Amino acid sequence: MKFKLKFKGREYNIEVSETEQGVKIKVNKKEFIFEEEPKEKSLSSVKSFPKKDFSPKTITAPISGVISEIFVKQGDRIKKGEKLILLSAMKMENEIVSDYDGKIKEILVKKNQKVKSNDTLLIIK
Repeated sequence: MKFKLKFKGREYNIEVSETEQGVKIKVNKKEFIFEEEPKEKSLSSVKSFPKKDFSPKTITAPISGVISEIFVKQGDRIKKGEKLILLSAMKMENEIVSDYDGKIKEILVKKNQKVKSNDTLLIIK
């Protein structure tokens, strides 16, 4: 297909044709090729975005001990690395910090409570 276009006082000779690569548009003496995309995309060509994991996360006791202090309360918004609980074990104070950003859904321990290794201390959502 050939035609002439007049734009802002200038005249352009335009030619549009199909090629194996796609559509070729020639404006005066410059050529532009627009590649066609496949009509059907395979699933492997579709970009996917990482899924957010909204499942509850648990914070567990790394060792047996006694809960010395609880720094958060149910409903608090927390950030990864934030101090949650102080656990006394073997005459040492162990800070339990969050591995996640989120909101405290439930606190399952109380101050001065004895816990065993791997007991769930709290749940974050």
